[in-house]
Amino acid sequence: MVDPPHRPAVPPQSSLPAADPATAAGWVDAPPRMGFFTDTSVCIGCKACEVACKEWNGVPTAGLDLLGMSYDNTGALTANSWRHVAFVEQPRPAGHGTASFAGNPTGDPAGPASAARSAGTVTQPGTEPGLLPGEPPAAARMTEFLGMPAAGPPGRTGSAEGRSDFRWLMMSDVCKHCTRAGCLDVCPTGALFRTEFGTVVVQEDICNGCGYCVSACPYGVIDRRVDDGRVWKCTLCYDRIGAGLTPACAQACPTESIQYGPLDELRERAAARVATLRERGETQARLYGHDPDDGVGGDGAFFLLLDEPEVYGLPPDPQVTTRDLPAMWRRAGLAALAMTAAAVGAFLGGRR
Repeated sequence: MVDPPHRPAVPPQSSLPAADPATAAGWVDAPPRMGFFTDTSVCIGCKACEVACKEWNGVPTAGLDLLGMSYDNTGALTANSWRHVAFVEQPRPAGHGTASFAGNPTGDPAGPASAARSAGTVTQPGTEPGLLPGEPPAAARMTEFLGMPAAGPPGRTGSAEGRSDFRWLMMSDVCKHCTRAGCLDVCPTGALFRTEFGTVVVQEDICNGCGYCVSACPYGVIDRRVDDGRVWKCTLCYDRIGAGLTPACAQACPTESIQYGPLDELRERAAARVATLRERGETQARLYGHDPDDGVGGDGAFFLLLDEPEVYGLPPDPQVTTRDLPAMWRRAGLAALAMTAAAVGAFLGGRR
């Protein structure tokens, strides 16, 4: 049986190197850093990740609130929503063709044939039981019977080509498990700690509900639960990955939008995916949170986005909120010494 890694006291996160936060935090013989890669181009907004997270971790319901005119019933990451599936409706970019996105997860070429299929004017033999070659499918016959246009209302044609007016951008958001995590710096009780997998976990039995970590998080992830005052957030299923299992959200994702594994492998996979999407015409495809030289040293949970981060409610340039603490303490110490020297000088001068 392998002995568990040893974890001594954690140094300030703002001073840790970006390469391996677990080793820098004092873990000996730590395993590879694990994390999430969320590919939003294949997210279908099913919310299976939200349900799986709640079921496995016993996260209480936040109540039913459709937030006005949206399918998004959670709205944001909270103490009772450790996974949040965002729905962003926006005009479809000009020239959007074959790239894989929420309306066309497979990336099938969109052209006259796909438009005809979506309108129900052609079909392949045997694609629907009882159809003769060339016979339109039942959906097309029904729209004709009801007097509706053959292509149906905008956005309901069943193909990427037919969605001429808008597209959905969907993203399953989660705690970023920052390399340099300001929440760890400000926690006075040690309730927050860095695991051997490089993730950041809250120990609810130690949390005193002070809320310092809430304001220290550059992403607004950490939140206090109203009924008990303690903070809660994603643990990256620390209990599951410690036993060699996949986190519940990634296990439940039907399109593999949420991928779990060693962070270095995920970054390579993500870079290849971005290159593929751009070849297919999705010029806005980009990675978010993957760069170890960014303001938080890179994230343990990063994303492939199809638009600017602000569109998804993400900060464009996140910074570890405690980055200036060492310099501030040095300046405060120098100021205190100067004031003490001035006070002593004034006292001695008065006596003379």
